[in-house]
Amino acid sequence: MAVLTAGKVLRFDEVRGYGFIAPEVGDEDVFMHANDLVDEKYLYQEGSQVEFFLEMGEKGPKASNIRLVHQSTSHQLPRGGLAARPAAAAAGPRTTAEADAFRQELTEALLDSVDSLTGDQIKRVRDRVLDLAQARGWIAS
Repeated sequence: MAVLTAGKVLRFDEVRGYGFIAPEVGDEDVFMHANDLVDEKYLYQEGSQVEFFLEMGEKGPKASNIRLVHQSTSHQLPRGGLAARPAAAAAGPRTTAEADAFRQELTEALLDSVDSLTGDQIKRVRDRVLDLAQARGWIAS
């Protein structure tokens, strides 16, 4: 039976496609294989926090369904989401200049919050957030 566990990547060889995780509980390192990664394999670096299902493999403990746990909280929404913001701030920018400034601020927030995002991923997330904000009337088109 697999048990959900957390740990830290000790090492991961992207070329060979395997590495090891130090679990938070227990003293035996856990084998990880690229086929069991949820995110792109280049994102798994030494020290990355991960969650995984711990299983017993033929040669010892093995991780499956390994996913990154992003630690950054500096750019998360306040508790309660946008509703927790003051009414004036929730109204959002209404002019094109304010919308451009918001776009720039959003890009910076994405760059600062998760350093493992690629430029293309940042653009896609930013464009989706901007579409949502425009549809709700939070920013000018």
